[in-house]
Amino acid sequence: MHDADTFPVLLALAAAVLFAFGNQFSRLALRFVDSQTAVLWQIGVSVAIYWLAAPFYMEAWYWTASVLPLLIVLGCFRPLLSANLGMAGTRILGPTISATLSATAPLFGVALGVALLAEALSWEIAIGSLGIVAGVILISARGPSSRTWPLVALLLPVGAALVRSLSHAFSKIALEEIPSPFFIAVVAYSVSFVLALANQARTGRFRFDTVAPGGVKWLLVTGATYGIAVLVLNMALLHGRLIVVAPIVACAPLFTLLLGAAVFREDAITRRVVVAVLVVVPSVALIGMRG
Repeated sequence: MHDADTFPVLLALAAAVLFAFGNQFSRLALRFVDSQTAVLWQIGVSVAIYWLAAPFYMEAWYWTASVLPLLIVLGCFRPLLSANLGMAGTRILGPTISATLSATAPLFGVALGVALLAEALSWEIAIGSLGIVAGVILISARGPSSRTWPLVALLLPVGAALVRSLSHAFSKIALEEIPSPFFIAVVAYSVSFVLALANQARTGRFRFDTVAPGGVKWLLVTGATYGIAVLVLNMALLHGRLIVVAPIVACAPLFTLLLGAAVFREDAITRRVVVAVLVVVPSVALIGMRG
């Protein structure tokens, strides 16, 4: 592994672990609120963190940069649209099929890195990305299920994966002009928060007084964890290539399962998980290498 790739690989792994903690905290928060309210809190807490830190990173010229419209467009899709597509996919298809199809995200990430950013695809990255996809699918598979949903529903988790990959690509493009992981996040998430708040107001479901104190605690922890995870991901994109970062961040479901067994005592380490780890770990190592 070259020194130039080591730092972004470590950042991408850290982001994947933080997203995994966020997933586990989100499970706890969902015991108190519905999924759309949880998403609103997640985005809102992240936005609050980014704006509180603004005096330490904000520069006036950021607001006149040519990529600002791109960040606004990004905020219209991520994380609000991707989260809702993912939730709809899970509700209609079930968690197994939805998670399996969402595992295509690394393939989209690599394709966008090559097509939009002209990044060179080596055999190590290609094989490593396929290995990560295989590992995530392996831990997602839970056995056969009867189909009671339309085939078009398959587009929901695939669409969520595509939106996430596009957001990574757009963030990478924006970071080339504005080298501030905080600013990239604050613009996109502020736009997304306004849209999420408007949607909740339209449905009349957003009320602070309906959330139990225990729920508020987990909603705050979840939002802070996801917010930091996005910053670490943006740092990885700032210093590394999209085709290196995107597949590694996609390891988050594996870390989520491992944390569920080791920390939250909710999942068991099965033979399937062991095999997935044995596939994913060398795949990440391959991605960190250069041909």
